[in-house]
Amino acid sequence: MTLYIRREASKLWKRVCSEVTTEIGLLAENWKYLLAGLLCQYIHGLAARGVHYIHRPGPTLQDLGYIALPELGQDKSYISETVFTCVFLSFLLWTFHPFIMKSKKIYTVLIWCRVLAFLVACQFLRVITFYATQLPGPNYHCREGSELATLPRPHSVLEVLLINFPRGVIYGCGDLIFSSHMIFTLVFVLTYQKYGSKRFIKLLGWVIAILQSLLIIASRKHYTVDVVVAWYTVNLVVFFLDKKLPELPDRTTVLLPLSSKDRTKEENHKLLNGNGVDPTADRRPRAQVNVKIYEDSNGVHNDNATNGA
Repeated sequence: MTLYIRREASKLWKRVCSEVTTEIGLLAENWKYLLAGLLCQYIHGLAARGVHYIHRPGPTLQDLGYIALPELGQDKSYISETVFTCVFLSFLLWTFHPFIMKSKKIYTVLIWCRVLAFLVACQFLRVITFYATQLPGPNYHCREGSELATLPRPHSVLEVLLINFPRGVIYGCGDLIFSSHMIFTLVFVLTYQKYGSKRFIKLLGWVIAILQSLLIIASRKHYTVDVVVAWYTVNLVVFFLDKKLPELPDRTTVLLPLSSKDRTKEENHKLLNGNGVDPTADRRPRAQVNVKIYEDSNGVHNDNATNGA
């Protein structure tokens, strides 16, 4: 039993090291895109902080969702944030699953480059909309009479640039149309829908996205229009942008050299049919072979390429 555990632990460690080497190579090639995506996340937070300075509280607007859904109350407003946190962490862990799982369909660096591209495009549209029209915030801390509904003029530029993280993000007002929580949720669900492998998790993701929408409205964090606009805007952005971005490489298809036995059979078959043999044609796609893939900086190697080898 101890020997088996040591053997499996050794395999796992080799797999992790091999994946780290591969991802470091991809990171060296794509770090600019990741850095730009993260920088845009900060700019989005800065824009949301800025709109809080010009937010003016007022009566909550008439909303069909508020009529249909009972208000959760301030003491239960954490429920929607808890669901969103679970979605975020689950997706984050999934993007790193190639480091420990044998079935590898994605590269972590490349999938995050794609996700950040979707987020940046959606957030750019979001900043335009909530600066174009400032609605009175429906959240509890944004209503008339709350000290957090308006921000005093900043004493320095540094006060604005620091955006009072994370308190400034949690208690922001004015950045309504459209919901940032739904942007992240839908981008994550759509990404897993395309690159994930578990049908049950795909279905569960859409159910959670719908639940998240209802909880946001019931918590009075957004108007119904904020959630509705997020649903069709994010889906359209991902649909069109996905066609423009280069497709991720498929990790399930590997080029393997023909074995000497297979090569001899193929050459004999060609000679019997009167065809010449091309000595350079020694590689072909072998997608149906049971392959263990180990990747390192020098390329792709295979071990036990066929059953029983």
